[in-house]
Amino acid sequence: MAKGFKDKLGEGGYGSVYKGKLQSGHLVAIKMLGKSKANGQDFINEVATIGRIHHENVVQLIGYCAEGLKRALIYEFMCNSSLDKYIFSQEGNITLSIEKTYDISLGVARGIEYLHRGCDMQILHFDIKPHNILLDENFTPKISDFGLAKLYPIDDSIVSLTAARGTLGYIAPELFYKNIGGVSYKADVYSFGMLLLEMANRRKNVNAFADHSSQIYFPTWVYGQFSKGNDIEIEDATEEEKKIVKKMIIVALWCIQMKPSDRPSMNKVVEMLEGEVECLQMPSKPFLSSSPARLIGDVGNNLNSTSSSFQSGESSQSAIL
Repeated sequence: MAKGFKDKLGEGGYGSVYKGKLQSGHLVAIKMLGKSKANGQDFINEVATIGRIHHENVVQLIGYCAEGLKRALIYEFMCNSSLDKYIFSQEGNITLSIEKTYDISLGVARGIEYLHRGCDMQILHFDIKPHNILLDENFTPKISDFGLAKLYPIDDSIVSLTAARGTLGYIAPELFYKNIGGVSYKADVYSFGMLLLEMANRRKNVNAFADHSSQIYFPTWVYGQFSKGNDIEIEDATEEEKKIVKKMIIVALWCIQMKPSDRPSMNKVVEMLEGEVECLQMPSKPFLSSSPARLIGDVGNNLNSTSSSFQSGESSQSAIL
C-alpha cells in the first residue's frame, strides 16, 4: 500500500506520514505512530475521536492497523499539504488570494463548530494551528491531528484536564492560569483566533524581525491600530479585500479574549465571519500581558513544570496529520 514507505510526506513527534495507494487507486496518507505513541493515548484518541466524525472540514479516517507494536492510521490524502506552507511562505511564489484565505478560515470555523456541537459527544481538539489544517485539491480545509483531542458529554461546560496540551502560541491562557476561568470548548476558540490572525496577516503572531518593535507581537499592534481608528495597509488590495481582512482580524480579537467567558462560541464566530464588517464591534483589549516575551516565558515555565503534551510551533511544522 505504501510501496515500502519510501514516499515520506512529513515527520513529527507522533511518528512519520507516508503517501500510499489503495487497491482501488485512491491515494491515502499513512500515519505511522512512533513507539512512544503506539501503545499510548494518542492512537486511542485519534481512532475513538475521528471515527465518529463526518464533516466536509474534518479529515476523514479511512482505516487503521494494529500489528504487534506497530500502529498506523490511514487518512484521505490531501494534495495541497498544510496551511502553514501558504501563510508562512518565504518564497513569495506560494500565495492564496485574500478571498480564498477567508473561505479557508470560514471552513475551519465550521469544522470546529461541528466538533463542539455536531456529534453525540463534545470533541475538543486542543491543537488548532496552521500545521494541522490540511488542504485538498480545491483548497477545502480539513482539520487534522486528533492526538491531543478529548471527548466530553455534550452538556459539559467545564471539562477536567490534568495537564496543559497544545502548541505554544496557540494555547489558551486558562490552561495555565486557572484563576481566569475553567477549561472548555473556548480553548479551541482561542486557538482559532490566533490562527485567524496569522491567516489575515500572513505571518506568525510573534516576529522578532518586524520592522518596528511595536509590531513584534502582531495581536497587540493591530489592536492598537484599530482602537485608534487606523486601518492596516495591504499592498495591492481592493477595498473589498481590505474589509475582509479587517473582519477576520476583529473576529480573531474577540476569539483571543483572555477570559473564556468573553469569547464567542464557534457558532457565533461563523455568524460573525459570514456577516458584514460594519456590524462588528471592537472587543476589549484581550491581552494577558503587553510583553510577548514575558507571556511566552510565563507559559514556558508552566509547561516545563506541568505538561508533557506540549509542542513548540517549530518542531511540529512538518506535521501532516
